[in-house]
Amino acid sequence: MTQRPNFLFIITDQHRADHLGCYGNPIINTPNIDAIAGQGTRWENFYVANPICMPNRASIMTGRMCSAHGARHNGIPLSKDHTTFVELLRDANYRTALIGKSHLQSFTGLPATNTFKAVPGLHAPSPHLRDAYKHNRHSKDYDLEVVPRWDTPLAERMDGHFYGFEHVEVAADHGDAASGDYLLWARQQHADFDSLVGKTNALGDNRINAPQAWRTAVPEELYSTSWIADRSAAWLREQAQSDEPFFLQMSFPDPHHPFTPPGRYWDMYDPADMTLPASFGKGTLPPIQAMQQALDKGTDPRDNQNPFAVTADEAKSIIALTFGMISMIDDAIGRVMKQLHDSGLADNTVVIFTSDHGDYMGDHGLMLKLLLHYQGLIKVPFIWYDPQRTSTTVVNTDLGSSIDISTSILARAGIQAYNGIQGRNLLGSKSPSAIIVEEDSQRTMIGFDKPQRVRTVVTDRYRMSLREGEDWHELYDLANDPHELNNVYQDESLREVRAELTTTMLQRMIELQDRAPLPAYRA
Repeated sequence: MTQRPNFLFIITDQHRADHLGCYGNPIINTPNIDAIAGQGTRWENFYVANPICMPNRASIMTGRMCSAHGARHNGIPLSKDHTTFVELLRDANYRTALIGKSHLQSFTGLPATNTFKAVPGLHAPSPHLRDAYKHNRHSKDYDLEVVPRWDTPLAERMDGHFYGFEHVEVAADHGDAASGDYLLWARQQHADFDSLVGKTNALGDNRINAPQAWRTAVPEELYSTSWIADRSAAWLREQAQSDEPFFLQMSFPDPHHPFTPPGRYWDMYDPADMTLPASFGKGTLPPIQAMQQALDKGTDPRDNQNPFAVTADEAKSIIALTFGMISMIDDAIGRVMKQLHDSGLADNTVVIFTSDHGDYMGDHGLMLKLLLHYQGLIKVPFIWYDPQRTSTTVVNTDLGSSIDISTSILARAGIQAYNGIQGRNLLGSKSPSAIIVEEDSQRTMIGFDKPQRVRTVVTDRYRMSLREGEDWHELYDLANDPHELNNVYQDESLREVRAELTTTMLQRMIELQDRAPLPAYRA
């Protein structure tokens, strides 16, 4: 019988594809990730199913679009009624572990903004609006990641397993605000750990002045990136004593904002050496103009999760700090890869690297994410290294999606996928004609008068985004306009292109309609 492969699945957070050396970045230093790419297969055109954390992580876990699994935006947890690929690995006697960020459930515990309003004068059977779903994910089973209630390890509160993971050590939130199981550990290591975190406790530094950026007092060895690497290495040492295959998801909360790389990583990169994106300060779309005006007037607090405009100096500073966070992750990955080799596991372990979505990082003068599906936001790195397949490849033409990860892992493990899975095996199937990206916002943001619903289609040449309830849409010729500077949606000379893309989008969305559940009988 052929030995079943192990899997080390590495995922970062809010990490653009072009913020790695192996993707052509001439400044950032990422030798360990580059080494994985240098031995394996790297996709040039790999896209998210949704450019927001919770929805896309749920799509990775299920191999299904958000319109199928229902976790449309942050604040809607992945239902336990939905099958995950990790559950199938577990059922096949894989040892499964999640160390680091999960974000399959909500962090804050704060009440959601309800966009569905009751009609005055109509009878409602209860004080709460009735949902289309009876099991609407509002029970205690979906409060496991709520940070204010995280006073005991998640492993002690879960029932049997957590979406298929038998072993869990979870970090919630980001930067030096990371919490969850990680924070419980950090408080054990340092009696007054809370006095080290946050902007009010930051170390003095006059060199960096940018939104959501401070020089954390948390030392490198107590930072979440180090904890995740150390705990992952420890778990791998344990697996060396077992004959059963394993799946380890090592998930880093960085390089997400706030921008707080610790120790030497804070000033590892000089803002003066950073290059602004070609699109910086350019763009006529209504929300870009509105965010720029808010920056000029000083009316945007720029201290929350919403995207915001930045000055050139702020952009360079944030990019430098982000590079520091990524280099720290790269060093951590290097330590874990060494442990994989030292434990004698490397020759049979498939290593996968990706991110849950990107970040504007100065594109069109913006920071963070949401609403506008520029390449920096929807295109992420994807690397697959299989020690049993020694050829090195760069996939330049095929289109990949987050929903393909689960199908590819199950195929490599020799496990039948489940009905309703929508992804393809990246290493053994034909590329689709287009990728669909979905986004449903949960709140109104600068430049809009209502929450947005956006659907994007990406082909080998074009990106088109359509919006509900707006009088403008987007179309870009990526071959001639890779920086997406010229929105040609209204260009009459491209009427046929627009029609073809619309047909392609509709056909692909029909393909992605749900095929679950299976019928029990014929009618």
